[in-house]
Amino acid sequence: MTVPPSSSKDHPVWLHVGTLLDGTSPAPAKEAHVVYDRETIRFVGRDGQKPPRDLIRAGQTTPDLTAPEVTLMPGLIEAHAHLFLAGGELDLEKRAAYLKQTPAGLLVAAMPRLEKLVRLGIAGVRDAGDKDRVGLALSRLCKCGVPPLMPYLDSPGAAIHHRGRYGSFMGGALEDYASPAACVAARVADGADRIKLIPTGIINFKQGAVTTEPQMTVEELRQLVAAAQAAGRQTFAHASGDAGIERVIEGGVDSVEHGFFVRDDQLARMRDRRIAWVPTFAPVQLQLDYAEHFGWDEVVVGHLQRILDNHAASLARAHAMGVLIIAGSDAGSCGVAHGLGLLDELDLMEQAGMPSIAVINAATGVSAGRLGYHQKIGRIEPGWRSRFILTEHSPLAGVAHLQQPRTVVFDGQVYASEVDAAGL
Repeated sequence: MTVPPSSSKDHPVWLHVGTLLDGTSPAPAKEAHVVYDRETIRFVGRDGQKPPRDLIRAGQTTPDLTAPEVTLMPGLIEAHAHLFLAGGELDLEKRAAYLKQTPAGLLVAAMPRLEKLVRLGIAGVRDAGDKDRVGLALSRLCKCGVPPLMPYLDSPGAAIHHRGRYGSFMGGALEDYASPAACVAARVADGADRIKLIPTGIINFKQGAVTTEPQMTVEELRQLVAAAQAAGRQTFAHASGDAGIERVIEGGVDSVEHGFFVRDDQLARMRDRRIAWVPTFAPVQLQLDYAEHFGWDEVVVGHLQRILDNHAASLARAHAMGVLIIAGSDAGSCGVAHGLGLLDELDLMEQAGMPSIAVINAATGVSAGRLGYHQKIGRIEPGWRSRFILTEHSPLAGVAHLQQPRTVVFDGQVYASEVDAAGL
């Protein structure tokens, strides 16, 4: 594909493309003109509207690139990833050994993932927590004056769970503090951009259900959420099983992560209360795809397929109901590679019944808007960062086309998108 030239603050680039997906609109725009420099998008014209002279280079009369076969769309946002984990690794012993590294070693191992994410077209990441401060270190790096090539990134630091219950590998215990408010205050003091909560356990694949009781009460959740809101922080909650999801909704969190076994009445209340849903198909789909590797028998395979089928049906109903859906892959979990896992997740969301443009919006402008990112990413509009994807393989014909070769523009610089999965 013909690629645009690199831009600078004083050297804007003018593109004319056949299709524009702006990150929020329910329909594509045609014959779009986009002007951008290294920092921001200067102009977006739809239906052939050309830019004014003062926004392009002196004397310029034609676009730098005219590509009627190309779709231009925002860079993607990964709304649920654990950057301290090596997601692509399937060997459980190697994963356990990896986690025995020092925090400094985990940070060193995470650093190479950042540039690879950019080259895959990932413009932003919401880290989902770790106890070793890797996410916090990366968040601080993103905020520094001259960060390395990396997506926008924020992190909650250590997630909050109850001692002796699920979550110790990525969080710290609520019991370490005198009150929920004190726990949240400690996270904020440590630099947390958000507050991550772990109110439930995980799916028991052998039983095909969440078999443990929720680990947080509604009152605990309300206190944690209130403290987070007072500190200007959003909350997001790991929650599967309808009993735990019920408590999370009534606790007032900002987003439900995973949400397996969610009921329709719960989806309706999430819609009404503007609680976002991040469905994370990828980790469970991975268990099904590699069932033989993990030693799952026919009974477990049947459970996995049923769980995924029901989750897909819930997503289709949630979209039809108007629930605010955001894309996140749980990258870092077993076998879910950073970056590539998000591309798989988008494909799974479309297979579940979401229209392709709704899936793309869930991974771009809708996500950025609901999660309140501090950088203007995820939309193709004047004043937003010049971070986007150019592709001849239309994602409207199937979001799996985003796994085809494409061009990434990140802060005005041009990168190839082809990156090996190794190390992600």
